Amino acid sequence: MSFLAKINEQLKKVIDPELNINIVDLGLIYNVSEDAGDVVIKMTLTTPGCPLHDSIVGGVKHAVSELTEVKSVDVEVVWSPLWSPDLMSEDALKQLRGY
Repeated sequence: MSFLAKINEQLKKVIDPELNINIVDLGLIYNVSEDAGDVVIKMTLTTPGCPLHDSIVGGVKHAVSELTEVKSVDVEVVWSPLWSPDLMSEDALKQLRGY
């Protein structure tokens, strides 16, 4: 498994507490890059001013930092493009339909 695939698996451990769906399947992760163990994650949240901003970003940093190959994690929260349900995976959509 590639290092970026390992990072993606770690990111799936981070659950949006309001929707109870992981942030990868929600489509919140826009880009992951890595250089010599330094990881940069560009992501968004479902809404600007999300009250869970710090919790989710902290969860991302913690989950990725668990990989021994990681030296540092930088999370950049962006608002362009804005998140929409169109970014969700089919699995996430199925989970929401179950509610």
